[in-house]
Amino acid sequence: MSAGRIDAVVLPLPEGDDRSLVNFAKAVGPMVQEANAALLLQDHMHLVARSGADGVHLTKPDMLEEALALLRPQERIVGCAGLRARHDAMEVAEAGCDYVMFGEPFADGGHLPLASVLERSQWWSEVFQTPCVTFVSTLDDVGAAAATGTEFVALGAGVFAAPQGVAAAVTQALETITATPAPER
Repeated sequence: MSAGRIDAVVLPLPEGDDRSLVNFAKAVGPMVQEANAALLLQDHMHLVARSGADGVHLTKPDMLEEALALLRPQERIVGCAGLRARHDAMEVAEAGCDYVMFGEPFADGGHLPLASVLERSQWWSEVFQTPCVTFVSTLDDVGAAAATGTEFVALGAGVFAAPQGVAAAVTQALETITATPAPER
């Protein structure tokens, strides 16, 4: 968190009962939030308020309606991934999610080809108001993602295994984003 500006951390929770998961999120939350980043629980919308998290990151768009009904009155963040088609992204944005994410890994570990992710992110950034998050699997892809005009670039869990260390990897990613010229519109 000290490597530079991080806007949000998506926290996948381990298996466990609600009390254990809330305690886990409460232990992580202050580290994230004291760095002025949002803590988003992955899919556990019902634990957001109890844990003090800032919102939820949904991996399946079919959970969006329930998440918005639960969290919107609390003014919490609701982001959505798992968008397999352009139409899916348009529907969740129209429904009121706070951001769409493209490129995240599938449940089986597979993912869309980078060219498809970049094309979708560029299209979205040119046409829509709802912010776009572009997920990249490697640091080598950060510049290409930033060049699409996406509002945010998400680094996967691989950043924790970076040979130069997490802080250096995050710093490298942030420097790449800053050095990448914005697309001409």
